[in-house]
Amino acid sequence: MRDIRIAAVVMNCPVGDVEDNLDRMDRLVKIAAENQVEIICFPELNVTGYCNRPEMARAALTIDSPEVNRIREMARSERVVILAGLAEKGADGTVFASHLVIHRDGSIDVYRKLHIAPPEKSIFSPGNNIPVFEAAGIRFGIQLCYDAHFPELASVMADRGAEVIFLPHASPRGDARQKHTSWMRHLPARAFDNSLFIVANNQTGENCNGLSFPGNAVVIDPAGNIIEKRLTGGEGLLVVDLKKADFDNVRSHEMRFFFPNRRPELYGE
Repeated sequence: MRDIRIAAVVMNCPVGDVEDNLDRMDRLVKIAAENQVEIICFPELNVTGYCNRPEMARAALTIDSPEVNRIREMARSERVVILAGLAEKGADGTVFASHLVIHRDGSIDVYRKLHIAPPEKSIFSPGNNIPVFEAAGIRFGIQLCYDAHFPELASVMADRGAEVIFLPHASPRGDARQKHTSWMRHLPARAFDNSLFIVANNQTGENCNGLSFPGNAVVIDPAGNIIEKRLTGGEGLLVVDLKKADFDNVRSHEMRFFFPNRRPELYGE
């Protein structure tokens, strides 16, 4: 782990309005770069927008699409690692809820949502891999919204070396404070149990497809404490320094770092 400045984006993402969503991304990436941010994380499906209706599949993009190439150019030009979400169309037409890791050189890694919420199952197929990525000198996992409700997933990522888990959401209903209260039931536990940072962020506003998003974000340290939160409901950046000292203070303490004392042989597959 090293000190790193990250940005969690709260953004309006209308369904199918890809060019406008990309224009908004471009502006926010430039602001992040001006503030010496090294990794900027956008909400779930921010490029294509999010819904659980048939038009979601029609909005899906391939990884080699011109739209994705435009994001690669943003990462190259601003020298920022970009985590961006889209409905991804696979080679056989399968649609995934995916989040891209676009490195500073324009290369791409992909996370495909593993746990598909019941209302999404007619649209999205689940991924089958649990990757841990490395960029800007840190190791991190990505989980998308509903994934966060399955504690085993965070533990596997921690076991594979994750120091941070980014949790982009497209989670509608309620206002920012209500959604934050909901998150506080489980997100601090993911940080505390696995002694890592949690960075969660959500879409905001109307998606032009029947859903409204509350626009909240939060960053939690490895002791389960909130570092910063954004509850304005408006679009913008939550910029936070993740500090190696906060990570080491937990991981170096034998009575605070629980993870090495797990007994996975008792837990089964």
